Amino acid sequence: MDAINILVGINLFVTMTSQISAAKTGIKTSLSKVAKKPKTYLQKLPPNISAVLTLLIVLGIFSIGILQPEDFESYFNIRVIGLVIFVIFSWLQIKAFKTLGNSYSQEIVILKEHELHTSGLYKTMRHPQYLFQILSDLGAGLALMSYLVVPLVVLVELPLFIMRASAEEKMLTQHFGDEYIEYKKKSGFILPYIG
Repeated sequence: MDAINILVGINLFVTMTSQISAAKTGIKTSLSKVAKKPKTYLQKLPPNISAVLTLLIVLGIFSIGILQPEDFESYFNIRVIGLVIFVIFSWLQIKAFKTLGNSYSQEIVILKEHELHTSGLYKTMRHPQYLFQILSDLGAGLALMSYLVVPLVVLVELPLFIMRASAEEKMLTQHFGDEYIEYKKKSGFILPYIG
């Protein structure tokens, strides 16, 4: 195991422990007063894919599913860039869902006391948590040189998160009406100011 793998492992461990509070909030949300919760495969499939990616990242830390270590030297700059991307965006993802406070849920739901957040990370884009999750996973895959993580992020996680965000958009538009429509005009879908 080399230094970059160790740093990926440390960041993964620390950020996962930071996400425990969000998971508790998500569990409370499923037990609390929900105004609307659609039945769709987008409730469980994207989080399950994220769990698989986390498992593949852990395996990559232990040199399973990655390029051979003798290839690492020629890809050192890419691995360092991947590590930096992983660290930055894994922490921004935590900031994104903590910003939502009691409105955060691991499921697509509208709570009876749901609040629309339009400041901070949510001022310029409506779904920063998905962007940051995708970039974080992609960064980890590059840092580890994982031939399992990178294609799964690009070919499966990215399209699923776009579909999930679209489903959320429909519910938020129905729930908040004109307020959400105005917010959409001033912010981007997943990228800042775009969409």
